[in-house]
Amino acid sequence: MTDTSELVTALDLPPVDPLPDETAKYFAICEDKLGLVPNVLKAYAFDIDKLNTFAALYRVADIDARTMAMLDYAVALTEASAKVTEADRETLRGHGVSDRDIWDIASVTGFFNMTNRLASGVDMRTNTEYHGAHR
Repeated sequence: MTDTSELVTALDLPPVDPLPDETAKYFAICEDKLGLVPNVLKAYAFDIDKLNTFAALYRVADIDARTMAMLDYAVALTEASAKVTEADRETLRGHGVSDRDIWDIASVTGFFNMTNRLASGVDMRTNTEYHGAHR
């Protein structure tokens, strides 16, 4: 379990101890994927409702239903691809997404998942200078 007490003490906020199970799971995912829990998340952890709102910001963005359905499909493929069913594809079709579009969504999602897992698996890091180039 991630300890938030040091950070929230520095900010003069009361620590949440213990963290709720869902929050602890979220922080464990951060630690697994990033090697740390970003301080901004720890800072919000003094108020779990605020943290949950912050963490779910893209879910409240002004995104049309078709785009949200495509994003939800990409998330489903990422989190549990074996659980994706024809009903999920029908949901997309109901938003005007063609079978070719579904192929493209799956292909792009699969590509990014594969490259991210490969990079994580061998500790491949992007070139520092790449991030600053042409931006």
